[in-house]
Amino acid sequence: MDLQSLPLPRGGILGALLLLLLAAGAWSALYTVPSDSVAVVQRFGKYLKEVKPGLHFRLPFGMDVATIVPVKRQLKQEFGFATPGATNPYQIPQEPGKETQMVTGDLNTALVEWVVQYRVSDPEKFLFRVREPHETLRAVSESVMREVVGDRTVDEVITIGRQEIEVEALARMQALSTKYEMGVSIDQVQLKNINPPGPVQASFNEVNQSQQAQEKLINEARRGYNQVIRLAEGEKDQRIREAEGYRLKRINEAEGDIARFNAVLAEYLKAPEVTRRRIYLEALQQVLPGLRSKIIVDDQVRGILPLLNLDVQKEAQKEAQP
Repeated sequence: MDLQSLPLPRGGILGALLLLLLAAGAWSALYTVPSDSVAVVQRFGKYLKEVKPGLHFRLPFGMDVATIVPVKRQLKQEFGFATPGATNPYQIPQEPGKETQMVTGDLNTALVEWVVQYRVSDPEKFLFRVREPHETLRAVSESVMREVVGDRTVDEVITIGRQEIEVEALARMQALSTKYEMGVSIDQVQLKNINPPGPVQASFNEVNQSQQAQEKLINEARRGYNQVIRLAEGEKDQRIREAEGYRLKRINEAEGDIARFNAVLAEYLKAPEVTRRRIYLEALQQVLPGLRSKIIVDDQVRGILPLLNLDVQKEAQKEAQP
């Protein structure tokens, strides 16, 4: 007897189908949201709610659709180059050569490479307000960068104006993203390689090296100038302080002499004869110790005997001895 030819019970087939239906519904109703993302739930295509990370349930069989949006992950878009092994399909440019070619404000050409780092700040706006938000952001970034570069000369773009370009481009990109309600927050705009076109790159490198040599000589001259000026200022301050000290010293000495003279004058006025004699004796005390030979003459003696300078002769004899 062939078993396949036997009829199956009708209730068994319905039960099996019901079990399969319940398993498929349970499988489609469960979903997990990663820790760095949220899920935007749509019911029959209409926005319903925003779900936080974790395990969640939804209506099965496509009635509820949950779209995972990374809100805590920093995303980036590269312009003019591509990082090998990138997992984000919107990160790599489609036509790198065309994105980098830009015209500067002085009608020169520069090859500009840059990176835009951003986050999804509003998942609802990111999904439903703008069609293809990643491509729209790329178009906005390229438009803003061309506008900012076009306002500057090629020297500013390649050398001294990089930081200003990054700051201005970031502000303009964020303003346009807010205006278009894209639901993204621009974290950083970073310029990478900026070069002149290939045919003029060698000449531009020579000019750049000359400018660097010029800046080096200017910095060395400023360093020498600062050293000489600081040394001269130090010597000037030292001499000014010395002069101030000498001035104060002379003033104090003069004031001391004045005070001493006034004191002597006051005593002289009290007893002129005694003071005159004291001054005379003090002067003799200062003068007489420096004299080698002294001759004292009495006013009452009428004749003066010739005296030999014996001290001078003795010293001459001592110097003559070997």
